[in-house]
Amino acid sequence: MDYKEKYEYWQTSDVVDAQTKQELEALKANDGEIQERFFKDLEFGTGGLRGILGAGSSRMNKYTVRKATQGLANYICDNGESAKKRGVAISYDSRHFSPEFAMESACVLAASGIRAYVFDRLHPTPVLSFAVRELNCFAGIMITASHNPANYNGYKVYGEDGAQLNVADSNKVIGYMNRMDIFQDVKAMDEKSAKEAGLITMIGDEIREKFVGRVLSCRKNPDVENDTAKEIKIVYTPFHGTGLVPVTEALDKAGYKNVYVVEEQAQPDPEFSTVKSPNPEEKEGFQFAIKLAEKVGADVICGTDPDADRIGVLVKDANGSYEVMTGNQMGLLLTEYILSSAAEKNQLTSKDYIVKTIVTTDLTKKIAENYGVRMFDVYTGFKFIAEVIKKHDEMNDGNYYFGFEESYGCLPGTYARDKDAVAATLLVCELVAVLKRKGQTLADAIQNIYKKYGCCVERTVSVVMEGLDGMQKMAALMEKVAADPFKKIGETEIVAFRNYNEDFRLDFATGKKESIGFEPSNVLYFELAGGGFFVIRPSGTEPKIKFYYSVPCKTMAEGNTKIDALDKAVKEKLL
Repeated sequence: MDYKEKYEYWQTSDVVDAQTKQELEALKANDGEIQERFFKDLEFGTGGLRGILGAGSSRMNKYTVRKATQGLANYICDNGESAKKRGVAISYDSRHFSPEFAMESACVLAASGIRAYVFDRLHPTPVLSFAVRELNCFAGIMITASHNPANYNGYKVYGEDGAQLNVADSNKVIGYMNRMDIFQDVKAMDEKSAKEAGLITMIGDEIREKFVGRVLSCRKNPDVENDTAKEIKIVYTPFHGTGLVPVTEALDKAGYKNVYVVEEQAQPDPEFSTVKSPNPEEKEGFQFAIKLAEKVGADVICGTDPDADRIGVLVKDANGSYEVMTGNQMGLLLTEYILSSAAEKNQLTSKDYIVKTIVTTDLTKKIAENYGVRMFDVYTGFKFIAEVIKKHDEMNDGNYYFGFEESYGCLPGTYARDKDAVAATLLVCELVAVLKRKGQTLADAIQNIYKKYGCCVERTVSVVMEGLDGMQKMAALMEKVAADPFKKIGETEIVAFRNYNEDFRLDFATGKKESIGFEPSNVLYFELAGGGFFVIRPSGTEPKIKFYYSVPCKTMAEGNTKIDALDKAVKEKLL
């Protein structure tokens, strides 16, 4: 069907409710908006769905959620009665329609005889990941759009290991969805009947309490906390999301008594009314937190995004103002802290390992080498870090110590298999306590890392490409660069080019081409002369293309100047 036929189908379907039809009727004179909403179906990627809320096949609504869940249900049924009995854990964040989408999912699963365990109130993504493992579920669903604007929502699917569904299994779900009519082939049981039949069970606080217990076990120096934890002052904001209860509970149990919550952002709010975007990467969202921190003299500011899987950290600079640390800086600090703590206790072996993504700072490798542990590089997306953990667990091949992405997500243990900002907040505060005992701050600590391993500056630049032609523009840009890769960007020479989609690394000096050894993915990577990299990658969850820069430097100012020049040259070439 073309977009007009789809529009008519939705308007006339007996399945579509009156409110949705009313929304569609209001669009009848706006052909452009109709085309935008129906030119394609909302795509189920390797992690699930994400999109703007509203009626239409390319929007997030109960019908697109039901269709995705029916695809998941068919996949679960394919795996037999045991998979159906093990069931699916379901959680949700504070966004518009999140609890409704969670229950819609449960009712579709119930219609296929699949048990659903639904949280009775909003809980973070890492708690959902933990619940899948704790309850021995076959799958999990998290209703969230992470840090996207208020008019978005999303649907993430997890496998039985608690990690986001892998590519092969996602493709099976997609296969079912592609053969499915969004209305006629989707079945749902009513909520009351499903609960009476024992197919929907509500989850209370017991799972979260067990989760917090496991988070507390990630501490490296709890004895230090007993002393200094009472002294340090922490300002925390959950950005109107799910982090408030587990984060404050974990900090309290660890002995932190001077925790100041940003009241303006404490309660769940689907409009995220105090910020432009609930993104812990952006300083703008921390204005209330900074004001409070200045009032109480806080040692650190921490903020978690709406589904509490990513953390933002602000520290005082030399001028006394609070500045946002980058995801790379935070990851380096925690990597050094975790490995140095283990080394002091003689716990490390040469088989132990950490994991990072290919667009994350290369200083991580130097830290791993310093402590004699392995480091693995993976694609962007925490499911790839989880795959490494699973593989090495099954082989009994070393202990996992830490994994992180430049995009402010990390995991310090194996109790969950997705990013965990609850544990990250606890470990950051523990590090603050350890440093305060030495008369140092996080700002001092990152400078110490640069002195020890070398200074490096990184930056991620996103270019939004929305609309009907956004995907075509991104595809054309990637094809153009792949066909004629840069050998120079501005004044910076390129020494090698990696095309991950075609699995080769080309050394420009020798002309030698060799396999990278990764599964195909749409990523183009340029190795810069003198060290560092430039990477181009389309976002997997948003209508934007991302440029990743990393340059070695003597000072942060020099590094930022280099990246400014690189970014200007790249945009002149491509945009």
